[in-house]
Amino acid sequence: MSRQPPVQQAPPAQKLRVQYAKRGRARFASHRDFGRAFERALRRAGIPMAFSSGFSPHPRISYANASPTGAASEAEYLEIGLTTALDPEVVRDRLNAAMPEGLVIVRVVEAGQGSLADRLTASRWQVELGGVDAAELAAAVTDLLASESVQVQRMTKAGLRTFDVRSALLTLVADGSSCELVSVVGEPLVRPDDVVQALQQLRPGLKAAESALITRIEQGTWDGSRLLDPLAG
Repeated sequence: MSRQPPVQQAPPAQKLRVQYAKRGRARFASHRDFGRAFERALRRAGIPMAFSSGFSPHPRISYANASPTGAASEAEYLEIGLTTALDPEVVRDRLNAAMPEGLVIVRVVEAGQGSLADRLTASRWQVELGGVDAAELAAAVTDLLASESVQVQRMTKAGLRTFDVRSALLTLVADGSSCELVSVVGEPLVRPDDVVQALQQLRPGLKAAESALITRIEQGTWDGSRLLDPLAG
């Protein structure tokens, strides 16, 4: 008997873009952990999800630029497709009632034109380095910004890779024992912990008393002075 072709699903009746946050201990949730929690919340909240076609249909959820495990975030994004149009604020409230502690749905809006990923080309990060000398951190930032290239290495799933931290930085400002930076989303992706490694490489005496606390503050497209809101328009 020949195998029957899979049922073709109708296109979504509505596409929504979601901004969510990872706060507190939820920063240790991996991207896979969040995905499982989010799909459970969708079911519990009764959100009418659209599904893909094929022999193994899955909910129409598109993730973009997930932050590294261990980093907190106020600006993670995804897009979902629904079979029935709903008020975006109703979707936000239903999901928040079903999400685990620390995972918060910040905004839900109708999807705009173009690709969500194309609107997420840079990130602003806050990096707190507990116990470092403020003057030493400021000097390390000055050294990094004055460099043409500062390379660091990090072990990835593909093996040991080299990253040019300087080329990924748009801004970097020291403030006491913390710093704020804006970095581009590129390939390979330079992460805030790579920036910390570069600072310590330039100033070996720059040692934090505890692990860096990293928080993504916002994402968007850099216009030369600020990040444009990816959910606007």
